[in-house]
Amino acid sequence: MPKLEGFEFWSRTLGGARHVVAPMVDQSELAWRLLSRRHGAQLCYTPMLHAQVFVRDANYRKENLYCEVCPEDRPLIVQFCANDPEVFVQAALLAQGYCDGIDLNLGCPQMIAKRGHYGAFLQDEWDLLQSMILLAHEKLSVPVTCKIRVFPEIDKTVRYAQMLEKAGCQLLTVHGRTKEQKGPLSGSASWEHIKAVRSKAVAIPVFANGNIQCLRDVERCIQITGVQGVMSAEGNLHNPALFEGRSPAVWELAEEYLDIVRQHPCPLSYVRAHLFKLWHHTLQVHQLLREELAKAKTLEGVTAVSRELKLRCQEDMSRQKEGEKPAGGLPFFHWICQPYFRPGPKEGSKNGGACSKRALEEEEGNTDVLSKNKQKKQLRNPHKTFDPSLKPKYARCDQCGNPKGNRCVFNLCRGCCKKRAFKETADCPGHGLLFKTKLEKSLAWKEAQPHLQDPQQAGPGEPGGLPEVVGGALA
Repeated sequence: MPKLEGFEFWSRTLGGARHVVAPMVDQSELAWRLLSRRHGAQLCYTPMLHAQVFVRDANYRKENLYCEVCPEDRPLIVQFCANDPEVFVQAALLAQGYCDGIDLNLGCPQMIAKRGHYGAFLQDEWDLLQSMILLAHEKLSVPVTCKIRVFPEIDKTVRYAQMLEKAGCQLLTVHGRTKEQKGPLSGSASWEHIKAVRSKAVAIPVFANGNIQCLRDVERCIQITGVQGVMSAEGNLHNPALFEGRSPAVWELAEEYLDIVRQHPCPLSYVRAHLFKLWHHTLQVHQLLREELAKAKTLEGVTAVSRELKLRCQEDMSRQKEGEKPAGGLPFFHWICQPYFRPGPKEGSKNGGACSKRALEEEEGNTDVLSKNKQKKQLRNPHKTFDPSLKPKYARCDQCGNPKGNRCVFNLCRGCCKKRAFKETADCPGHGLLFKTKLEKSLAWKEAQPHLQDPQQAGPGEPGGLPEVVGGALA
């Protein structure tokens, strides 16, 4: 049977999905996907997977996709980050039997994506993207899709979408922010860009992403932009019942999620991160429990903290007075699932302006602007300093640039020294490498054993054979 494409793929394979849970690193794992599907999500994506690691590491495949068969977790799209057509296709071929589509991540704006050269940092390399999608479209038995961020210019965004469709993309998710809009600089997503892509650019289904905090936003977005579906990330994390149009008590969804985790285990760091999001507003009120949640080392420990938060909330409810309004300008009381609005740069900065974290950390003598991590380290060690000028300077290895050993005879780091000493059968006392000494000792011992057969007559691998003795000395 030929694979379905475009609208046929969306309507038949994906069931005309309109409510979509975004791919979120370490946050859209199986347990969370199942919770979201129970509460109105019609399509889910895996977390972003690294194509190169997926190809070479069987454990990575097993942990992220090759787990127990779970029929409820469909339809499912697997998302990869990649910057090489062959590697992307190799990873997709290994994954296609476990999903309904393969997505290429062209939207990640984080620094790790910049260093790894993938995600939104490929959006100017149109020739590379064309070759990646074209090859995947030709080789895969499932459709290839893309998730992108917009350019500042609507026209360029439209041409970008058209290029991806022409290369073979069968469904396009458009996040209405540029790659520079992240963290405190996120701002609002542009539905105008999304509308232009949907109405002027492509003849394939389009999903919108950005500004989705409740079901009313979903309906407005579809009405304004004309997209086929709406994808939610942060809105879903704070209220997995978003697509049902409900705002239940936090403990209701927290308890349900923890029950699913017991059936479908995942790393504790994922569970803890989800509970921090779900209980976000309550943890602003009961701050001591924030530290308890951070310290919990087992699923039982995390569950106990969640249970205590529930009891605290029920006590707060019992003290609630008639007509009392939620504190802090929240739409609901803190024990109700509700959106979290990230503060902008002016709200988050004491000076009222946008400053980078790096610049703040480099201001000398001002511990108030150190990151929370560094402040904790300074509490443990009051004499600790983060002034880069006071850090010890290291001489570099002549070959790789890593710090060299202070007593290395070759002026190299240990890794480079070991390779050179092995190759030259030399010693480096500074690194404890004694290849020459061991060889000399083994030869001396050999000469002192007249009953052993002549090495010249012994074959390699036989008792007394010189290559085996040398190999043992060098190992």
